[in-house]
Amino acid sequence: MTGNEQQRIVIQDRDRRLLRELAVMRVIDREQAKCVAGFRSTTRANWRLLVLTNAGLLRRFFLGTSGGGKKALYALSPQGANLVNAPFRGPRRRQDEILVADFFVAHQLQINQVFCQVKYRPIPIPESRFVRWVSFHEPLTSGSSPIPDGYFEVSQGARMLAAFLEVDLGHESLRIWRNKVEGYLRYAISGEFQAQSKQTQFHVLVIADSEGRLQSIRRLIASITEKVFWLSTFEFIKRQGFWSPIWLRPKGDQRQALL
Repeated sequence: MTGNEQQRIVIQDRDRRLLRELAVMRVIDREQAKCVAGFRSTTRANWRLLVLTNAGLLRRFFLGTSGGGKKALYALSPQGANLVNAPFRGPRRRQDEILVADFFVAHQLQINQVFCQVKYRPIPIPESRFVRWVSFHEPLTSGSSPIPDGYFEVSQGARMLAAFLEVDLGHESLRIWRNKVEGYLRYAISGEFQAQSKQTQFHVLVIADSEGRLQSIRRLIASITEKVFWLSTFEFIKRQGFWSPIWLRPKGDQRQALL
């Protein structure tokens, strides 16, 4: 049993999994909670999220929508983090605060879409399985190396796909992107990736919020390198699927699959 003065509840395995994943995802909406906790019913998910919030294990706030409504979002509370022995991270927003626009939250929710896709959705390729996801809170190495939005590994038989993630919502200048590209290239040739991950090479997946933005970033990358980077958009992923041939390299017009 756990709880506070408002409500005491029996903690289920599903609750613990949700709280542990929130330590990685930082902030989630209901659909992402359904994905990681395995809720099949929206009604059930809404009820359990409310119970966990009232018990003080989750912090809830709201994001205003374009239609004038609001969407509930959830993050770990200190009590919830302590229950599953996880770090207390995430947006420090007031309980039930209504956010008009929040870049961190919007960005993190899109990262979480990829997290749910690679970890919790079936990979429609024979012999493929999810291996691990890593989140970052500091640069890959000392100096000017980037802070990736995530890193995951998926195995396909004897082959391993190792990929860093960069989600772009159009808020970063191309100068910042140039620094990122050069930082990843330095990291690739430094030998540190091989020493840290035991893998021989990596991709950097760039997912943009529009085709125009993708092409701007792609032109910049192509002026520096033809290697490492693979690019797509959230619209392509939504329409055709993450594992479909939707990915562009810095040069060339042929879209490819990751596996």
